[in-house]
Amino acid sequence: MLSERDAPIIAIATPSGKGAVGVVRISGKNLHAYANALCQHHLQPRHAHLVWITDAQGTRLDQVLALFFQAPHSYTGEDVLELQGHGGPAVMSMVVDRCLSFSVNGAVKLDGLRRAMPGEFTQRAFLNNKLDLAQAEAVSDLIDAQTQAAARGAGQSFIGVFSKEVDKLQDRLTHMRMLVEACLDFPEEDIDFVEKADVASELTDVLSEIHKLLSQARQGVLLRDGIKLVIAGQPNAGKSSLLNALTGEETAIVTPIAGTTRDVLSQTIHIEGVPLHVMDTAGLRDMESADEVEKIGISRAWSQVSQADVVLLLYDLGLMQDDGYIKNQQNLEAEINQKKNKEAPLLHVFNKADLLSQAQNQAVKPYQINISAKTGQGIDELRLFLLQSVGWELNYQQGAFTARARHVQALKKVQEHTKQALGHVKHRPAPLDLMAEELRYGQAQLSLLTGHMTADDLLGEIFSRFCIGK
Repeated sequence: MLSERDAPIIAIATPSGKGAVGVVRISGKNLHAYANALCQHHLQPRHAHLVWITDAQGTRLDQVLALFFQAPHSYTGEDVLELQGHGGPAVMSMVVDRCLSFSVNGAVKLDGLRRAMPGEFTQRAFLNNKLDLAQAEAVSDLIDAQTQAAARGAGQSFIGVFSKEVDKLQDRLTHMRMLVEACLDFPEEDIDFVEKADVASELTDVLSEIHKLLSQARQGVLLRDGIKLVIAGQPNAGKSSLLNALTGEETAIVTPIAGTTRDVLSQTIHIEGVPLHVMDTAGLRDMESADEVEKIGISRAWSQVSQADVVLLLYDLGLMQDDGYIKNQQNLEAEINQKKNKEAPLLHVFNKADLLSQAQNQAVKPYQINISAKTGQGIDELRLFLLQSVGWELNYQQGAFTARARHVQALKKVQEHTKQALGHVKHRPAPLDLMAEELRYGQAQLSLLTGHMTADDLLGEIFSRFCIGK
């Protein structure tokens, strides 16, 4: 009985539904004899062969292009057979069933062949060192990309742009840790390798590189996941009109009646290739003045505020002389600041700028912008304003790669450990054992990014989490 990891696997590699071409893929060890028998043809590796797949009675099921990739020169690192036939669901299903039951004279030709789990071909590629973990994640990002910019970014991660930067940091930390441990292992040599190699300057330079990579990773997260924007404000501030203006569609119903929007409306747009998930919420006001349905809408609005990447507080410029309105707006701002994520910026956007003079429109403060959802005034500026509020660099497209929140968290920990190591260097005499530990913890976090965890890396991660509370 083969283990789950060693068993050959099969799956339809093209999307469900009808198509001109459908691909059935098999991956496993020592597939060549099986592939030749199944296709009734000697398959030359990396050459296309036009063959028939027949059932047990010899009846033709489908004519396919058969391609055989011999290990390790394949996507998974194992032998791979691809059958490119017609893309009808029924015919592809018959080909898969035939592959699973194929035998010659009652002898099964491929022991243990089973249907692949989702993502298992890429998992095999990772386990066989064809891809590291960041590259394997990029495969999923490439498939899920909603914009050309996100697809290009995922492609950059897939070919290893992000991983190469992580490996460079890993090599530098390894070199410095080697110098520190040399001082610990050979104290009788009376050579201060740390001072001689100017490790303090090296660590300072490494911190600069980590900061740069962390900034790029944050951009990559935005490119992959997008920004969740919640539009909040009092009733009739123009939130639904703003949603329609941003999306260019009549997504939300707009009326002069307070409380028209009762539930959260969501729409996704793209700005400079970055997905922007816009949430229009019910007008926020005193619960006692709302009916039961509106109360539910207000409660859901606050829930969205707490989960937002950016909160846009909308003002009605037509009511800025109303003391009661201003007081309610101040109370609303205070409550938003209390309930939103501390890292989420709060933007002040003043609607109905068409009511103001040109001089009044120009008198804006930082994190404030005047717009008119009715006329479209300031909407383009608002789009860029939203990106800049979360740190998006408009010139980042060149060489951009996608990243995930876990990558950012790991790099933050590497940054923290490197700072700690630099702090130890500056003490005289330097506590070399503590310095070596910090460098090891930093290495462990970098190894988590790419999945290249050695026993030493794993030990460092365990100590980091459970032993010294870092």
